[in-house]
Amino acid sequence: MDEATKDILWEQFGAAIGMLENAIDACPESLWSDRSRQPEYWYTAYHTLFWLDLYTFGGVESYVPPPPFTLEELDPAGIIPAQPYTKQELKGYLEKARKSTHAVIHGLTSENARERHVFIWGEATTVELLLYNMRHVQHHAAQLNLILRQATTVEPPRWVSRASKHLASQATQR
Repeated sequence: MDEATKDILWEQFGAAIGMLENAIDACPESLWSDRSRQPEYWYTAYHTLFWLDLYTFGGVESYVPPPPFTLEELDPAGIIPAQPYTKQELKGYLEKARKSTHAVIHGLTSENARERHVFIWGEATTVELLLYNMRHVQHHAAQLNLILRQATTVEPPRWVSRASKHLASQATQR
């Protein structure tokens, strides 16, 4: 896969991750773990990050999320962690997932782009899985932004049009 295509894919996927990060940052503490909302704000952010990380990893087999996170998200019974994860915990998870996603995209070759990954919902090539994953992240980032607009008076998070081509320079742009 050529570098220009990888850069475009990263710029858009990284922007979706940036939108999720903005939604996490903008959430006031009073809304973060409001038990009257279902799903709770923090849980939607966590769910998004868990699947972002898992899909970037490429499959369920041998996947282990970083501490303090667990595999509860894979339980068909829909077990939600008893205690809300903090913004700080989720921001750490987001950075890990951002770096992993960047590495997968920039490591794409003609061969590994066509590798198949199997999940309970079906199969996808690496590139298909990246696009599926990006849509999932953006879906939940939009959901979180809608909740912020409806439940608070905070300034809505800014739109991220594209991420930096290079992960290292992205941190300095914030």
